[in-house]
Amino acid sequence: MKTFKMLSVEVMQEEGVLTFPLYDGIIINQENSHRLWVLELFIDAKHKEVMEQWKAEERLLTVRVVISYPGNEPASFIVAVEDWRQIGDRISVLMKGRLKSARSKYAEHLLEELLEDGLEGDALLERFQTDMWDRPKLKRDHLPSEK
Repeated sequence: MKTFKMLSVEVMQEEGVLTFPLYDGIIINQENSHRLWVLELFIDAKHKEVMEQWKAEERLLTVRVVISYPGNEPASFIVAVEDWRQIGDRISVLMKGRLKSARSKYAEHLLEELLEDGLEGDALLERFQTDMWDRPKLKRDHLPSEK
């Protein structure tokens, strides 16, 4: 088994991206014949209802997870909510699933967006490097009603 620090997690939905700010998180590659991964998120309890719903529906979710270093390309997984536990005003959510083989193409989409914004030369390079490190949401990923 290999474990990694989870820095961020986003759930991809038809309407866009749903982000769950982490208090803490870990991801475990079980390195077994089933190629299963375990994701444990420590998040605000206000997300309890959606986790209950996804668990009850046995819904398969596509999630993007940044592990270890903020500059890493997000890894995409297909997971299901296995369980959750209330801990004070937060919840610990356990998800299990498999790594998706297709990469997210974040860099390509970011570059496309920066070119559309009219950036060129050194300004383009500087902004691209900064955004690859900071990983801002792309315009294509925003939910219409995101708050």
